[in-house]
Amino acid sequence: MNTEMYQTPMEVAVYQLHNFNISFFSSLLGGDVVSVKLDNSASGASVVAIDNKIEQAMDLVKNHLMYAVREEVEILKEQIRELVEKNSQLERENTLLKTLASPEQLEKFQSRLSPEEPAPETPQSPEAPGGSAV
Repeated sequence: MNTEMYQTPMEVAVYQLHNFNISFFSSLLGGDVVSVKLDNSASGASVVAIDNKIEQAMDLVKNHLMYAVREEVEILKEQIRELVEKNSQLERENTLLKTLASPEQLEKFQSRLSPEEPAPETPQSPEAPGGSAV
């Protein structure tokens, strides 16, 4: 199995589920080789044993996936916490810089903003087309 291309346990688990086979389930069950003999002499006990092995394998796969999902969720929660902290810090810095900047500096900064970015609103008196205030 080539799992180098997968970056998270979740991706590896999904890959394994998509490409599972009897040997994969056997490895999950601790090395027991699961052999299924399909003939008319199969008794009810062997069918139950096979069902139990399948159920065990599916429980192991489910547990593995749940573990991988929980691990991924914890990583994402930590990233969210870090981003929220960074965002708060940047907002505080931005507010401080705005309060410390002179009106001339703010005007110069606003003139540098690209047309796509909205400029911070500054109170201006509305003017009529002739240049006179209304």
